[in-house]
Amino acid sequence: MLQKKQILLLLLLGLSTFIFQSCEKDEGKNEKKISMYGGDESHNKGQNCMECHKSGGEGEGWFNVAGTVYDTALIATLKNTTIKLYTEANGGGQLKYTFEGDAKGNFYSTDDINFGDGLFPSVQGPTGTQYMSTSVKTGACNSCHGATTDKLWSK
Repeated sequence: MLQKKQILLLLLLGLSTFIFQSCEKDEGKNEKKISMYGGDESHNKGQNCMECHKSGGEGEGWFNVAGTVYDTALIATLKNTTIKLYTEANGGGQLKYTFEGDAKGNFYSTDDINFGDGLFPSVQGPTGTQYMSTSVKTGACNSCHGATTDKLWSK
């Protein structure tokens, strides 16, 4: 009888441990998050998304590229933009990656990105495309744009 009680107690202990662990946030898990046209789940426009969306951070998913696009007045965000990364300046060379901006003007992705020696971004709005003349080796766009350089913008 004692052995049955011990087995039952061990089973209950194991089950309760499983239940409580499954309710906790899964630290170390990179949840897939990718912006898309019309999406509205993003937040904190203009801020460096990768301050939170990184391994050990509070944000869901570890972003490898993220930012906010504004209109030409640099006040309102520009929705449903397209961000592309090329191997050469002004849309030259090979197109490596394409991202969709959402309805709030933000774009982000947890997909792996190989920046290599640098990639050249472009931002396409409804009536025009802006090209960055220098290459980037990080996708933390708002860490510079809006902080030490002009905001990202398009027409």
